[in-house]
Amino acid sequence: MAAPATAACAFIFDMDGTIVDNMAYHTRSWIDFFGQRGMAIDADEFFRSTAGRQGKEIIRAHLGEHLADDAVSALNLEKEAVYRELYGPHRKSVAGFDALIARARAAGVKLAVATAAPVANIEFTLDGLDLRRHFDAVVGAADVARGKPHPDGFLLAAERLGVPPSACIVFEDAPLGVEAARNAGMRCVVLTTTLPAAAFAAFDNVIAIVSDFAALDVDALFH
Repeated sequence: MAAPATAACAFIFDMDGTIVDNMAYHTRSWIDFFGQRGMAIDADEFFRSTAGRQGKEIIRAHLGEHLADDAVSALNLEKEAVYRELYGPHRKSVAGFDALIARARAAGVKLAVATAAPVANIEFTLDGLDLRRHFDAVVGAADVARGKPHPDGFLLAAERLGVPPSACIVFEDAPLGVEAARNAGMRCVVLTTTLPAAAFAAFDNVIAIVSDFAALDVDALFH
């Protein structure tokens, strides 16, 4: 059920595909990773079914639940190193992000990141682009046991901000992330960095769908 339409006092951002337009590089690194193990992966279906899940969940879903934690961690480190090498030369925030952050800060809106990314990838993005300083809270894969569509990450971010879920707006690019926001009782702005608007038609918590932050009617978010 969608949250009631109260004025926003917190913005919670997914990171990959939302703050940065990088999901094609993640998907490519996963396809290469599984391809080395003799597995053929359809890129579009893979993104739709995994974006927002933690790496350990993706690895176990494809390679087996029997894998020990140490083995899963090592495999995930291998995949993420490939991703960072691929995306590093292209790393930048999505158009309009800096302006949105400035407007939100001026309006007294609290800001958080809630991502399924591991610590190294959070550092790679938020510290590499000098963005961490803008956020009051950062929640990653190390902070919650379950990835999206479970609401754990968004709820923990709201808790750390001291804001009720109904007063939070989530920014997402993936159906599993929008579902997680709905499960948390939060409204959602969708960025079509990877999927078309039609992919989000079934969600009653979506309040706007835009190509990037520059296309967003920011004033509408504060009412």
